Amino acid sequence: MFRAARLATLTLFAFMTSQAFAETHSFHYLNLDDFVAAKILPPPPAAGSAVEKAEMAQIRALIASATPEQMAQARADDVNETPTMFDNAVGLSLKDMPATWELLEIVREEAEAVVTPAKDYFARMRPWGVDPTLPNCQAGTGRKPVGSYPSGHTIVAYSMGTTLAALAPSKAEAVLLRAQGYALNREYCGVHFPSDVEASHVLGNEVAKRALMLPALRDKVEAAKAELAKALAN
Repeated sequence: MFRAARLATLTLFAFMTSQAFAETHSFHYLNLDDFVAAKILPPPPAAGSAVEKAEMAQIRALIASATPEQMAQARADDVNETPTMFDNAVGLSLKDMPATWELLEIVREEAEAVVTPAKDYFARMRPWGVDPTLPNCQAGTGRKPVGSYPSGHTIVAYSMGTTLAALAPSKAEAVLLRAQGYALNREYCGVHFPSDVEASHVLGNEVAKRALMLPALRDKVEAAKAELAKALAN
């Protein structure tokens, strides 16, 4: 009886811990029905297919060619999914731009809500799961090697980046180049295939496009535009 009670206690503790640490993302503005994974994305290349093998070869070559500086940036990006990733591109501290930060965080949350069910639906193995010898940014973290398609980091980068580029057209080129580099760093990290990244490029652009057109966000969009225009004029 003691062992059964202890097992029940441990099971409950594990459940509560997993719930506490689980990341949940919800739609607050966009419509889930507009982002059903099976309707808007093709399936990823099949496991073991010639296309997947070619993608693996591409990732291995990319990692082998990386400089220490490139890998340091990839690892830094691996732990940063906030608007601060674009600070250097716009030449501003976005944390000091409350209207802009609020809008970008809204877009980020919507993007996360889009990508999570898509990952679950496709359940693709990550590159380091396919090849356990592949150097990767998730080594030693205890992460499971699934959820590769599409890329969560990449949809965040492109959704926020596309939004920011629309808000500050004078910085659009630098912002979009930063989003592209951030996305490529998922491959340098060995945690995503090129097709994962491209799928999230498409999704991220669509999230931003729809968010910018929403009547419910119109005031926030205009406030962010005005805030950035004033800051960039100084």
